[in-house]
Amino acid sequence: MSSILIYIQSFFKVLKVTDIIDILLIAIIVYYLLKLIKETRALQLVKGIIIIFFIWQISSWGHLNTLNYLLRNAMQVGLFAIVVIFQPELRSLLEKVGRSRVGKIFDIAAGSINSESAAIDEIVKASVKMASTKTGALIVMERETKLGDVISTGTLINADVSAELLENIFVPNTPLHDGAVIIRGNRIYTAGCFLPLTSNDNLSRELGTRHRAALGISEASDALVITVSEETGKISIAVNGNLTRNLTEKSLRSALNKAFSFDSEKSNFWRSEK
Repeated sequence: MSSILIYIQSFFKVLKVTDIIDILLIAIIVYYLLKLIKETRALQLVKGIIIIFFIWQISSWGHLNTLNYLLRNAMQVGLFAIVVIFQPELRSLLEKVGRSRVGKIFDIAAGSINSESAAIDEIVKASVKMASTKTGALIVMERETKLGDVISTGTLINADVSAELLENIFVPNTPLHDGAVIIRGNRIYTAGCFLPLTSNDNLSRELGTRHRAALGISEASDALVITVSEETGKISIAVNGNLTRNLTEKSLRSALNKAFSFDSEKSNFWRSEK
């Protein structure tokens, strides 16, 4: 017992304030990394790495030289494989870090549509009109995460948001009706854009390609996406990987006002419907 007390005393003698800060910072980083990768494939990857690491240590302690050699080399090669195999998860992780409060420190005051109530009115008007005629539509409203890679796949429009223009873009059998419209600020920036599809396999079979594309871009960014089903005429919103369906004119307007006038993360509007 005395030897343990002596060891503890000697430990605290050499412990510095910077060491305590260092340990706390590492603990905070590990905590937030685990929080970010929760319920993703990356979490299973971390579990696998931990298991392999323990087996590696056991092989070292037990002098299992061949197994130790194989695992040591596998760990080295595995670091490169992780970057390739889990590129989508790593990209999503970095985007979440960039959208965090820390990331906002580096934000430059770029176009915001917090005060663009006129644009919201036009979007709601167009969505309701297209819903009444069962005209399929996919409207992406850019927020903090810039969608330059998606914008590059479409045709430049760069016009003020108007209900008439949105309705014309999505008229069936026109060149741009199958793609997505990207709204940046109070401008219809591009049309006919291609969006990444969601990798979620547990979605309702009722959801078509437009809804899967809406969920896909909402998983990869903080964009808010409005879809109008050409089969049912129902209006839906996708945000943060969640889909809210069967919106009315009133609920759609309320959702857009909450998303762009207040802190959307604190809103109770969003619910997952899969």
